[in-house]
Amino acid sequence: LLQFTGVILLAIGVWGKVSLEAYLSLASEESTNAPYVLIGTGATIVIFGLFGCFATCRGSPWMLKLYAMFLTLVFLAELVAGVSGFIFRHEIKAKLGDAYKNAVKNYNANDTSSSAVDAIQRTLQCCGVNNYTDWGSTSYFRENGIPTSCCKANTKCSSETLKDLDKAASEVYNKGCFTLVTIVMEANLGIIAGISFGIAFFQVHGMLFF
Repeated sequence: LLQFTGVILLAIGVWGKVSLEAYLSLASEESTNAPYVLIGTGATIVIFGLFGCFATCRGSPWMLKLYAMFLTLVFLAELVAGVSGFIFRHEIKAKLGDAYKNAVKNYNANDTSSSAVDAIQRTLQCCGVNNYTDWGSTSYFRENGIPTSCCKANTKCSSETLKDLDKAASEVYNKGCFTLVTIVMEANLGIIAGISFGIAFFQVHGMLFF
C-alpha cells in the first residue's frame, strides 16, 4: 500500500509538470518545484518500498526500523512542503503575476517565456495582463502588433488589424490573462496539495500499524 502511494505521488508529479508546463516556464526564478518534488518523492518511495519488502522477507529488525525512519522523514517533508505552500501562497501568486507581466513586456515570439505566453493566451482564451490593450505599450506591438495567439478561433486576424488596437477589439480575446492564470495555478496546486496531504496521513497510519 505504501508503494502504491509512491506511484500515486509520482503520477501526480508528472501530471502537474505536464498540465502546468506553460505556467512554470514563464520565468525559472519564479516557478515552483512542487511537481519535481512530488516526482522525486514518489520515485524514492517506490524504491524504498522494495527495500521494505526485502526487509520483511529477511525478517531483519534493523532494516525494518530503517524503513520506518525513512517513512517518517517522507511524511515530515510532505507536511513541511504543504504548510509552506499554504503560508506563502499569496507571495507565490504575486511572483507569478510579476513573471507574467515581464513575459508580456519582453515578448519576442521566440524565447521560452514568449512561447508560454502564447500557450496561455490560446488555452485560456485571453489576451494581455489585464486586457488586450496591454500589448500597446510593448516593443513587439510597435513592430508586429498584437500576437496572433490573442486571435479568437473564429476570426482571421490580419497584420493591419493586429497593429490597430481599435480594429483588434472585435478580433482578439478581451479578457486579461493574469486573473485566469492565478485561478488555474491555485486550482491545480490545490489539487496536488490536497492529494499529497491525504497520502501523507495515509502513510502515518501505515507506520502506526507497521
